[in-house]
Amino acid sequence: MSGLRIYSAQISPLVGDIQANTQAIIQLAKNLVVNNQADLLLLPELTLTGYPPEDLLLRPALQGRIETALQQLQEEVQGISLIVGYPRSKNGQLFNAAGVLHKGQWIAEYFKQLLPNEQVFDEQRYFTAGQQTGVVEINGCKLGILICEDLWQPEPAAATVAAGADVLLALNASPWHEGKQYERLHLAQQHCQALACPLVYCNLVGGQDELLFDGASFALNAAGKVIAQAKALEEDGLLVNLQAGQQGWEASSTASNAIKSWPEDLAYLYGALVLGLKSYVNNSGFKGVVLGMSGGLDSALSAAIAVDALGADRVMGVMMPYHYTAAISIADAEEEARLLGVEYRVIPIAPMVESFMAGLADTFAGTSKDTTEENLQARCRGVLLMALSNKKGLMLLTTGNKSEVAVGYCTLYGDMAGGFNAIKDVYKTKAFELCTWRNSQSYVIPQRVIDRPPSAELAPDQKDEDSLPPYSVLDKMLQGYIEDDLSAADLIAAGFKQEEVLRVVRLVDMNEYKRRQAAPGTRVTPKAFGKDRRYPLVNKWPVL
Repeated sequence: MSGLRIYSAQISPLVGDIQANTQAIIQLAKNLVVNNQADLLLLPELTLTGYPPEDLLLRPALQGRIETALQQLQEEVQGISLIVGYPRSKNGQLFNAAGVLHKGQWIAEYFKQLLPNEQVFDEQRYFTAGQQTGVVEINGCKLGILICEDLWQPEPAAATVAAGADVLLALNASPWHEGKQYERLHLAQQHCQALACPLVYCNLVGGQDELLFDGASFALNAAGKVIAQAKALEEDGLLVNLQAGQQGWEASSTASNAIKSWPEDLAYLYGALVLGLKSYVNNSGFKGVVLGMSGGLDSALSAAIAVDALGADRVMGVMMPYHYTAAISIADAEEEARLLGVEYRVIPIAPMVESFMAGLADTFAGTSKDTTEENLQARCRGVLLMALSNKKGLMLLTTGNKSEVAVGYCTLYGDMAGGFNAIKDVYKTKAFELCTWRNSQSYVIPQRVIDRPPSAELAPDQKDEDSLPPYSVLDKMLQGYIEDDLSAADLIAAGFKQEEVLRVVRLVDMNEYKRRQAAPGTRVTPKAFGKDRRYPLVNKWPVL
């Protein structure tokens, strides 16, 4: 009987580095040939450029570099077939393409038919939609090619099987948010069951700016059963065997580690945050990170993520106490730094704050203290951390959670100063859960940090709940307004207090200007601040 061995490789290409991405493919192909592991190497969507290349696709030099890469692959990939994604310019139009290299020749090319243009996607800005199905025969097996969004509607898959495909191959660059791995798997299983056709799903892995690609590739038989499942959040590969049988082509995997379980949900989320930060720091060329360690929950979680992403030797924590900093905050920050093994410094900010206040005394004469003085403390800390960042070549990690960023409970050029925010898309209640989960793996966050009421400590005896609803209430309200696009009236009807709803909605709306200036951070929800949610800075949309 005929047979075909497919190696589905979830790799982490670097956006724009076409030459390095090409070399990585060549080396992977050579390793497979040397070890006689596979007949066909399957790679993700837009592997040559990385995803998303955004306006790099508009650069005049792009197509020449792609042609050079394709020629190099043709010359150096020998003894194995290859399906790889790349942008293709043809007749003045640009397509999201997948090319098929077989026996040293490019024998087929498929253009993505469905171009997503919502949430984080802008593909219609760059690409023209393909109009034809893609079916190519290798070793007697007719392979139907789909690219990412083509799998999210029934028509392309059905048309491809109708055109003769025995097996579906899906090249993907599918950004992750919580629960996305199950959505993809369920969708693919429905296709297999409806079409009685096996499917191999190959996804990117790694962070790119705010997007996170989780890998988690898989292969399904014609009944939709998982026969092979790749690891989540790391480079991995699947070896899938296709064999012609009496009932059509059958998919199986004999590798001992072919079927793996993905991590449980909190572990998956934490791992995504770690990978997002690791990718951003390393791909940007920083030596490591520096962050303020306040003795609070958010900086504790951020420090733990940083150590797990980069190693303790690449993380520096700084406590910057002022008159309102509690002694237990200083003790907890020091304890966490010790538990994590990071470099730790204490730099009091009282001299800086008092110097600024002295310089402003005449101008402020006759006024009462308000948030101005609180913000000054935060800005002194921001200046110190940026100085350390500049001097030591460390990226400043800012530590505000999504709840705070949503309502503007943060200071521009103060605690918002930084190059990246690992927990930007994590609500406060979820941050508590993540801290508890992380301690279940190894104790690195003092329990008192988790148990204490949150406080910015910018005023005597200050607590977050002095100016915000309890986070258990606030986060539900924010999720309704931000994630689900509920109106203020909807929230009130759902049982939230009208006064609190109007105040929270107003805070979210009026602080868009802060979010536009915030550091990027790993996207882990379906409605992250940034590309997912784009609102005008100035508008008069009525609250009710």
